[in-house]
Amino acid sequence: VEKRLSRSIQSVQTIRFNPFKGTGSGGNQSFATALIDEKGDGAVLSTIYTREHSSIFAKPLKKHASEYELTKEEKEAIASAKKSIRHE
Repeated sequence: VEKRLSRSIQSVQTIRFNPFKGTGSGGNQSFATALIDEKGDGAVLSTIYTREHSSIFAKPLKKHASEYELTKEEKEAIASAKKSIRHE
């Protein structure tokens, strides 16, 4: 049971942001969400929202890192998820 639990999602953290800050468009409708197990494996999902279009991205994580370039907001969501995991 302990082995299975360590591989399950232990933390989900979401960061909302406005990628167009200062342009007068948007709002905090875009987000990055990290879903990780206690080893830091999982995924980070992010969206960029505009009134005309929405883009969705999914990047796999291994030990809190990805082979794909991470945005500042994705890194922040991963760091927040990492901090919230309790090691007892």
